[in-house]
Amino acid sequence: MLSHKKMTVACLDFEGVLIPEIWQGLARLCNIDDLKLTTRDIADYEELMDYRLKICDQYNLTLRDIHKVVEQMEPLDGAFEFLTWLRQRYEVIILSDTFREFVEPLMHKLQYPTLFCHSLKLDKDLRIVDYCLRQKDQKRHAVKALKAINFHTVAVGDSYNDISMLNEADHGIFFRPTKKIITEYPEFPVTNEYTELKITLERLTKDE
Repeated sequence: MLSHKKMTVACLDFEGVLIPEIWQGLARLCNIDDLKLTTRDIADYEELMDYRLKICDQYNLTLRDIHKVVEQMEPLDGAFEFLTWLRQRYEVIILSDTFREFVEPLMHKLQYPTLFCHSLKLDKDLRIVDYCLRQKDQKRHAVKALKAINFHTVAVGDSYNDISMLNEADHGIFFRPTKKIITEYPEFPVTNEYTELKITLERLTKDE
């Protein structure tokens, strides 16, 4: 017999929701302002990545340089506690346009949550030759697939590359977005602190 009550899966963006922006950290460490642009600034993700790889090649940056940044990073203040709270209540999947090779040094600090992301193509010197998208618009496709197997879905993001995921989910929530994004997408509730995000999640999913 099919159950009437659906299980809920919470789908979270990674950078900006649980961890700081890696590329901005790299920009600060290497003093390269051109790397400060993120998906909050450029809506086309492939355009942004092509630009980033061009800068990395120009400055001879390697995966070692990126790991120096990531190894110094900590999850956002309160992120670990929030993620623990969330995992006690829902199934949780992180849907990110980051790269597995980037975030490996940081995953243990969040006790290895489930992460769906992309990968990099590296040469023998660990220079980034290319990036390999797991799937275009993978966040939306993941949420759509979860809905197709009868999960209730809620999605949390902060950037342009999260919009299709938020639209596809049964409920979409912004966490610390820019004012520009809020203005362009007023249909999503906005949260700025984890306590506020918890309350919003509970309100949106209480009847599911």
